[in-house]
Amino acid sequence: MFDLPTFTQVLVIGGGPAGSTAATLLAREGFNVTLLEKEIFPRYHIGESLIPSSLKVLDLIGAREKIDAHGFQYKPGAHYCWADESWDLNFSDLSGNFTYSYQVRRDEFDKLLLDHAKSQGVKVFEGVEVCSLSFEGERPISAICSLTNEKSQTKEICFDFLIDASGRSGLMSTRYLKNREYHTVFQNVAVWGYWKNTKPFDKGREGIIRVESLKDGWLWGIPLHDGTMSVGLVIHKTAFKEKRSKSLKDIYLESIAESVDLKQFLETGELVSEVKSEQDYSYTAEKFASQGYFIAGDAACFLDPLLATGVHLATFSGLLAAASLASILRNQISEDQGISFYEKTYRQAYLRLLVIVSAFYKNSKRESYFWQAQQLTKSQGGDKDKLQETFLNLISGMEDMSDIEEKSEQLFQDASERLRENWSLRTKQLSNELDRTGQEKLIASNQFMSKFHSLFSLSQESAVEGFYIVTTPQLGLAQVN
Repeated sequence: MFDLPTFTQVLVIGGGPAGSTAATLLAREGFNVTLLEKEIFPRYHIGESLIPSSLKVLDLIGAREKIDAHGFQYKPGAHYCWADESWDLNFSDLSGNFTYSYQVRRDEFDKLLLDHAKSQGVKVFEGVEVCSLSFEGERPISAICSLTNEKSQTKEICFDFLIDASGRSGLMSTRYLKNREYHTVFQNVAVWGYWKNTKPFDKGREGIIRVESLKDGWLWGIPLHDGTMSVGLVIHKTAFKEKRSKSLKDIYLESIAESVDLKQFLETGELVSEVKSEQDYSYTAEKFASQGYFIAGDAACFLDPLLATGVHLATFSGLLAAASLASILRNQISEDQGISFYEKTYRQAYLRLLVIVSAFYKNSKRESYFWQAQQLTKSQGGDKDKLQETFLNLISGMEDMSDIEEKSEQLFQDASERLRENWSLRTKQLSNELDRTGQEKLIASNQFMSKFHSLFSLSQESAVEGFYIVTTPQLGLAQVN
C-alpha cells in the first residue's frame, strides 16, 4: 500500500507544469506540500512550444539550469503566415534575460519539473488518483485516494488548502462545482503527427514555430531536439465533421497539401508517427478560487493553442496560486484577499489572450492585432514599431509577468459577481457575433474593447486593496501603499 501521509498543509492534484510550479514554490517557502499525480511520468502530452515568460518562472523555482542543460530546441521566435500576410516575431527584441524560449518534448519537460519538485521537498506520489473529495460546507478538507491501477484499497489525506491542477479533466470544476463554460466560437479539433528528415527552416531562424492559416483552420510546425518536427492541424469541428468520410490521416495530409508555407519544409520529410486527434475546445471555469482551494492551469481554463500560451498560463497560475497561498498561510493577508487577487489576475491574463486569438480567427490584418494588444495593456504610443513591441510583450507572456510585479497595475475591480455576469454575457455575444456564418464583427470594434475593459475597470470608486507579487525576502503578496 502506498505510504500517503494523513495530513498536509497543501494538497496539489496534478503533476503537470501548473501543479509542479505551485508545489515547488510553496515547498521552497517551507510549507508542507503533497502532490498527487495519477500517471507515472514520463507520460505523453501534446503542447511543445513555450514562450519566454516560462523562463521567469523556471528561475523562480530554481529549475532553469536543469532545463537549459537538457538540450531542448532553442526557440528564438515565431513566423506567421496568416490571412495573406507573413511576418516574424523575434524574442531577441524583448528586454532582459528572457529573449528566447524552448521547443520541448512535453513528456521530458514535465518529468524534469516534477523531479525538480521532489528535489525541493515536495512529497510527490505518482500513480495515485484522487477518487473523491470531502467538504466542510463548500470548503474541501480531505481527499480519498487510491493507486491508479488498483482501486480496491484507499487512503484519506486531510489538508488545509487544495490546488487543483488536474488538467483538462478538471476535478473541482467538472465533478463538484460543475461550472465549466465552453466557448462556442472555438470548438476546434486538433490533429497532429511527427515527421523526420524535414527541410530546415530559414537560416538564422532554426527553432522557430511556423504558423499558417488555411481555409478551414491553421497549421503549426515545431522542430524538436530529437530531430523530429511536430506538425499539427487545428480545424473547426463543423469542417472536421464534413471531412469524416475520409480517414484521420487523409484529412491531415490533405490539409498540409493545401498550405503554401509549411508544406515546402515537409517535401523531403517522412511521417513517422500515428496521426492523433483531440477535441480542442476552449473553456473557462466560472470561478478559479474560493474558500480552501485554487484551480490552476488547464483545470481552470483552456485557450486555443494558436499563440502557444498553454504552459505560460499553467506556470503563471501556479506562481499566482503559490504567492497568494503563501501570504494566506503566513496570515499576512486574509483568505478572501488572496482569492480575489488570484481570481482577477489569472482571469485577466486569460481573457486578454482570448481577445488576441479571436482577432486572428477573424483574419484581421496584423496591424489590428498590434492595435488590440495595446488596448489590452498599459502601453502607450501608436507608431508601428511600438505597436509590434506591445504585441510581442503580450503574446510572449512578459506583459502578464510585468503586471504582477508592478504596484500600479494591481488595483483590480472588486466585483466578482459582476465579472461572472459580464463574462457570461460576453461569451454569448462572441458566439452570436463571431460564429462561422459570417457575422464576424465584434472583436475589432471599439464596442468590444469598451465591453472588455468594463471587466477590468481600475477606477478608484470600485477598487479595493491592491496587491502585487514579491519574491524577496519571501514569495508572497505585498499591498499597495
